[in-house]
Amino acid sequence: MSVIKIEDKQFKVSIPEAEIKTRIKALAAQISKDMEGKNPLFLGVLNGSFIFAADLMREMTIPCEISFVKLASYQGTISTGKVQEVIGLNEDLTGRTVIIVEDIVDTGRTMKQMMESLGTRRPASLHICTLFVKPTKLEEPLDIDYSAFSIPDDFIVGYGLDYDQAGRQLKDVYTIVE
Repeated sequence: MSVIKIEDKQFKVSIPEAEIKTRIKALAAQISKDMEGKNPLFLGVLNGSFIFAADLMREMTIPCEISFVKLASYQGTISTGKVQEVIGLNEDLTGRTVIIVEDIVDTGRTMKQMMESLGTRRPASLHICTLFVKPTKLEEPLDIDYSAFSIPDDFIVGYGLDYDQAGRQLKDVYTIVE
């Protein structure tokens, strides 16, 4: 099993790229079926979701659009518990079907705040699509419409997720080795 070092931590492969791509293709097929005729706006949450959002978009079979918003709530491996919007959204969401594309949902605080904020912009509907969800860590009740993987409460890097901005470029997902 491949073990790598990033900064002061060691990580081992937990989900290979091929498995991730297979799940993303299945998610895109389901979203395409569910959203037929709606031209959804995908709203990627930067920085972590950019690889997932790009791969998801390439698998979509219906007309759709994409934009991004940047939020921050992590320092190192720990969530700060405070979400601050860094780069806002300029698109008019009135009457639009919006799908928030997130890399990982753990406590759900970021997603809850984002859903509340976007809800004031009068979209027709809001949906959550995440690459990873940590069900045992969820503190906020959320309807997660689309999720590729349910994972344990381990710290992961790769495929867009980082440890202090390092490791995003890794094609596989790695779990921290304690």
